[in-house]
Amino acid sequence: MPEAVADPQAKPRRPFGEVPGLRTLACLFLAFLYLPIGVLVAYSFNAGKVVMVWTGFSTAWYAKVIANSDIRSAAANSLIVAVTATVIATVCATLAALALARGGDFRGKGATFGLISLPLMVPEIVTAVALLVFFSSVGINLGLGNVIIAHVTFCIPFAFMPIRARLEGMDTSLEQASRDLYASDWETFRLVTLPLLMPGVLAGAMLSFVISMDDFIITLMVAGAGGTTLPVYIYSMIRQGITPEVNAVSTILLVVSIVMVTAYWFVTREKPAKRTT
Repeated sequence: MPEAVADPQAKPRRPFGEVPGLRTLACLFLAFLYLPIGVLVAYSFNAGKVVMVWTGFSTAWYAKVIANSDIRSAAANSLIVAVTATVIATVCATLAALALARGGDFRGKGATFGLISLPLMVPEIVTAVALLVFFSSVGINLGLGNVIIAHVTFCIPFAFMPIRARLEGMDTSLEQASRDLYASDWETFRLVTLPLLMPGVLAGAMLSFVISMDDFIITLMVAGAGGTTLPVYIYSMIRQGITPEVNAVSTILLVVSIVMVTAYWFVTREKPAKRTT
């Protein structure tokens, strides 16, 4: 068949980024998303007690937050829950990723992958109600332990995805060479697979930590006495009225999330290849 000849009079297609008004629309959309956050951060340094009336720059509200024993207790609970849930979820996700990526074909492999990914697709309120019903039916009342169990449940998929992606992108030739050199399966995993997999493990752990620290709906539903985390405490403060102290607590939580997401980006980004002479 004769090859199609391009029409020399046809106008070249305009790149999508050069569509008239698209950049303006994108800027307005980003401003709609992030401008309220910027206002919150700015007014956390307001010297006055009225939230939206600027009276001067001050860091007194941050000092008040640090001196508040209830906020410190809620922050400690959030850290305990986030660290514990992150460690357990990352270990479970790593084992699951190894089984699915290196375990060969087995019956129910697709169903297992779907089951692990299910919390990503199910609305969070449904997961919260299901966990609440489960804890009530079984009679589990562990206080902060209920929150940890719940956070492990929905953190596993967030840790699983980057670990599995890292495993599927890894070259298996080094693992095969290790076995050819009579290394045991455990030695191959410890000395070859795990070091290569570590960027994915760290990325999954940091993502799980951020998700756990910021969770509100599930924690509010399953937390018992003494299980108040920082997002739940912020909600209780808002019910009494928004103050610069609420803005200061929210800003601190925002900074923690930004730091972890930035670290996640540095861990997962591809390093440029070194030039060889």
